[in-house]
Amino acid sequence: VQLQASGGGLVQAGDSLRLSCTVSGHTFSTTAMGWFRQAPGQERQFVATINWNGGMTEYADSVKGRFTISRDNDKDTVYLQIFSLKPEDTGTYFCAAGRYSYISNSSRMYEFWGQGTQVTVSS
Repeated sequence: VQLQASGGGLVQAGDSLRLSCTVSGHTFSTTAMGWFRQAPGQERQFVATINWNGGMTEYADSVKGRFTISRDNDKDTVYLQIFSLKPEDTGTYFCAAGRYSYISNSSRMYEFWGQGTQVTVSS
């Protein structure tokens, strides 16, 4: 199973980014997906999750209204659209494939993880 995340970069505060994560070797269409992030010196934190068909989502309070998670089951890809980036959004963003079809904000409920894509927001 491979999760390939992309779309990160160095941006300015207020900019937007769209992160993508393509999954191979796994039954993507029946699996919940999640995004987590890790800032330097901090633990990995939940960002957003989406259930198997995109009908349910959940976000961390710190990103509600600015981040949107979506998925395309025909492309085995999950996206994270980020608007109005802030310096505190800086970190490595990881996508993860869930153990089940329903959403979860716990990292323990995710079975496979991507390598991460770096997002750096300058003020």
